[in-house]
Amino acid sequence: MTNQPDKAPPPIEVRNLTMAYGERIIQHDLNFDIPKGSVFIVMGGSGCGKSTLLRHLIGLNKPADGTIFREGVDFWNCAPEDQTRIMRNSGILYQSGALWSALTIAENVALPLQQFTDYSPQTIAEICEYKLALVGLAGRGKLYPSELSGGMKKRAGLARAMALDPELLFFDEPSAGLDPLSAQRLDQLILEISNSLHTTIVVITHDLDSIFNIATDSVFLDAETRTMIARGNPRDLRENCPVEKVRTFLRRGK
Repeated sequence: MTNQPDKAPPPIEVRNLTMAYGERIIQHDLNFDIPKGSVFIVMGGSGCGKSTLLRHLIGLNKPADGTIFREGVDFWNCAPEDQTRIMRNSGILYQSGALWSALTIAENVALPLQQFTDYSPQTIAEICEYKLALVGLAGRGKLYPSELSGGMKKRAGLARAMALDPELLFFDEPSAGLDPLSAQRLDQLILEISNSLHTTIVVITHDLDSIFNIATDSVFLDAETRTMIARGNPRDLRENCPVEKVRTFLRRGK
């Protein structure tokens, strides 16, 4: 009888997490896993702590209490070199795109490659061209951010987030500031990345169209009780969640 290999841990495990700014508790007693390959939504009303949770998951904010495991490792109690390795295996698309205005979009995408690899300039240029093509910006590398539409800036930011081939991508309100068509195109791009590259994706959003278009799993953060009050596929929660507040949130405008 052969030994079966140990099952790989989820990319992120949150255990008894409390988030706070000083004495002010933002959320407490958060417990959930983010499955590998999922499109995981963090949702809830304004002021519930969605962006704060994102900063904790990325590794920018230290928990007031509890543990965040990344790749099975206790992130805040591991060696600095392990923290760096884990963070390098993540990509982040910020709400504004966060592109350097003085650089072309190709130069923006090249930055993490120049900083974290020893690739030749030619190899970096080829990778940048490939990443821009993946997000629908082939041949646009010489443009500056000021020459791009809002949707194009988001896609350029995504190309940069994908530069190092991360296994985990974070999106902070990706549809914010976009017209409905551009938001829909970005949703389609997220699904294409998930399906073709099997990347685990975490999205902070309150946009219902995006939630129902892309989510495979979710948590709902409540500002009143300051904890999570639902977990599951948003489509199932809309119909079957026992918490009325969650059903109302997911049915608004219907």
